[in-house]
Amino acid sequence: MTAKNLTGESPFLLLGLSDDPQLQPLLFGLFLSMYLITVLGNLLIILAVTSDPHLHTPMYFFLSILSFVDICFTSTTIPKMLVNIQTQRKDISYPECLTQMYFFMMFGGMDNFLLTVMAYDRFVAICHPLNYPVIMNPHLCGLLVLASWLVMFCVAMLHILLLVRLTFPVGTEIPHFFCELVQLLEVASSDALVNTICLYVVTALVCAFSASGILFSYRQILSSLMKLSNTASKHKAFSTCGSHLCVVALFYGTGFGVYLSSAVSLSPRYRAVASVMYSVITPMLNPFIYSLRNQDVMGALGRLLRRAVPCPKWIPDPKLSGHYKP
Repeated sequence: MTAKNLTGESPFLLLGLSDDPQLQPLLFGLFLSMYLITVLGNLLIILAVTSDPHLHTPMYFFLSILSFVDICFTSTTIPKMLVNIQTQRKDISYPECLTQMYFFMMFGGMDNFLLTVMAYDRFVAICHPLNYPVIMNPHLCGLLVLASWLVMFCVAMLHILLLVRLTFPVGTEIPHFFCELVQLLEVASSDALVNTICLYVVTALVCAFSASGILFSYRQILSSLMKLSNTASKHKAFSTCGSHLCVVALFYGTGFGVYLSSAVSLSPRYRAVASVMYSVITPMLNPFIYSLRNQDVMGALGRLLRRAVPCPKWIPDPKLSGHYKP
C-alpha cells in the first residue's frame, strides 16, 4: 500500500473491541446503555444545579461544568462506535478521525483541569471560609473554566498540527474503537519521533500541574482539619471532599491502569478494552458518586423530579366530606 496523507479518502479502519460477529449485538446494547446512562445522569446534575437556588455556589457550578464536559467527552467516541456496529462498517474518514481525536483530547484534558479547580475550591472553602465568597467570585470561577479550555485548546491543536505532518497508508487499521493519538503514532508510516516526544512531555507537564495542585490543596485541607476540635465540623468538611476524592481516585486510577496495561501487555486490542474504563466508565459513574454522597444534590434532584412529575391533586368527594345535601 502506498503511504499518503489524504483528506478526502478513508484511510483508517477502526477495528473496535472484537471481531466476533456474535458479540456485536451485545457490545451495541452494552455501550448504548452506558452512553444513555452517562448522558441522563450528567444532564440531571446540570438541571438540578441550574434549577435550584441553593446550589448556585462555586462548588456546584464547577460540578455542572464537569457534567457537561463528561457528556461531550463520551459523545466524541461512543456514537461513532455504535454507528459502526449498527452499519457493520469500520471506516472513518481522515478529517473525522482528526476531529474526534481533537475533541477527545480537549474534553479529557478539561476533566483533568476541572478536578484541580474543584480541589482548589474546597481548599478555599475549608481553609479560608470567611473570605470564600470574595475569593471564589463569579468572575474568577468563569476565568478558571475559560483558562482550562484555552490550555486544552492549545494542547489539542498542537498535537493535531504535528499529526498532519505524518503519512498513513490508505486502509490503515487502528486496533481501537476510536482514533487515539498513541495508536495513530504507532501505525504512521513516517517518522513520529517528534510527535511522541511532544506527547510525553506535554502529558507529563499537564498531569504534574494537576496532580500537584490537587495534592497541595488536600494537604492544606488536612492540615486545617487537624486543628479543628469540633468533630461535627470535621465530619462536614470531610463529607464535602469525599465525593471529589472518589472522582479523582477513579479518574487517575483508571488512567494509570490503562498506562500500566499498555506497558505490560503487547496486545493493542487489550489496551483498547482497558481504555473503556476512563473513556466510558468514569463519566458514567461521576453523577452517581456526586449524587449518592451529597445530600444537597439528592434534595435538588428530588425537587426537580417532583416538579417534572407533579403528584395528582385529588378532588374530595362531597358525599364523603359531610357537606353533601341531597
